[in-house]
Amino acid sequence: MPVLHPHHSSLCPPQPGPPGRHAERTLKKRVILKAVLAIVGLYLLWVGYHIVRFKPQRIATADETQEVEGVYHIHSKHSDGWADVRSIAGAAAKAGLRFIILTDHGHPNLASLADQGWKSGVLVLAGSELSVSRGHLVAMDFRPPGQPFPQNAEESILSIRSLGGIAIVAHPYSKVRWNWGGPEVPDGIEIINGDTEVRRRLEKSLPWLPVLLVSPRLALVKMLSPPERALAKWDELAASRPVYGYFSADAHVLYGALFRFLRLHLFLKQPLAADFETARAQVFEALRSGKFYNAVDAAGQARGFRFWAAVREQRIPMGGTLAPDEALTLEIRAPYDFPKEVRIVSGGRTVLSTPLNTISFPVRSPGSYRVEVYLRGRTPLPKDVPWIVSNPIFVREERP
Repeated sequence: MPVLHPHHSSLCPPQPGPPGRHAERTLKKRVILKAVLAIVGLYLLWVGYHIVRFKPQRIATADETQEVEGVYHIHSKHSDGWADVRSIAGAAAKAGLRFIILTDHGHPNLASLADQGWKSGVLVLAGSELSVSRGHLVAMDFRPPGQPFPQNAEESILSIRSLGGIAIVAHPYSKVRWNWGGPEVPDGIEIINGDTEVRRRLEKSLPWLPVLLVSPRLALVKMLSPPERALAKWDELAASRPVYGYFSADAHVLYGALFRFLRLHLFLKQPLAADFETARAQVFEALRSGKFYNAVDAAGQARGFRFWAAVREQRIPMGGTLAPDEALTLEIRAPYDFPKEVRIVSGGRTVLSTPLNTISFPVRSPGSYRVEVYLRGRTPLPKDVPWIVSNPIFVREERP
């Protein structure tokens, strides 16, 4: 039997590597840790800088009860939302809203429609978001159907209209391209959709996702992208008949933040009624006639904007239609004392750009005319994203 030498390798403990190699590994770990901490520190400084600088523009205007603010396109537990209607109404009340419009999925969603009413001092209205052959269609203010709405998009629009309702194309570019090529032109189109903006820009928005916990309005504003395609398609549709544009929250969660993000500003003939049916009729009358404008209110309070047409002794509100007249002017009031750019757009072309608060623009050509307002100066809102988008005034030749 062989005798093992005491220094035989099988009996000796493993020898440590050269001291220099261990020190080198330790140094690398420290360098990596310091780099990570430096990056995190810089990120926190960057976030803190933007949060401290973020101060939504505010205005001082007299309270005009005929201008009411609300949010359109909200999902509750009646479909794929995270909260019940009563909780959602409570969040809307805290945000200072006068009305909200539920759009739970269904053909229609009967449970959601049955949950309308005054809740927490907020007028809760409901439509339904339909999945149809060309995408998603929001139906509002319709009489109860005797059967489910059709899956075919064109048939569904006709069915909604036959029941006295409004048909709005929801998030038209969430599937990248326009898919609504049928003969039936909808009554409205979503220009900005909050849910689509977050999903589409998720990669670019990653740095802002943690900010949602600290300053959700800032994070949401930073996630917006220019709605160029939706605006161009809207102008194309509005060339043939009145079509109205909507800023859509498409809220499933984070209701409090989204209720301060994208709003509709409606103009009513009388203060919002206490009676539910009367108030419901007031809101839907304003929507179906285009008497409202849209705003990214998270970037600044838009209340006070005005746009109308004046001709001789007549005053035609936003959404209205009138014949060409040599005395016709478009009147705009943008009573904001911070830097801005006001544009009048007709047929997709800017026909006037000005920083003025009071504008009187003579109109000599038929067409649809709408207003966009952009914030200038210090603002987190991307410079190519409109802060305010009005609905058009339509100047049409009278048909024989």
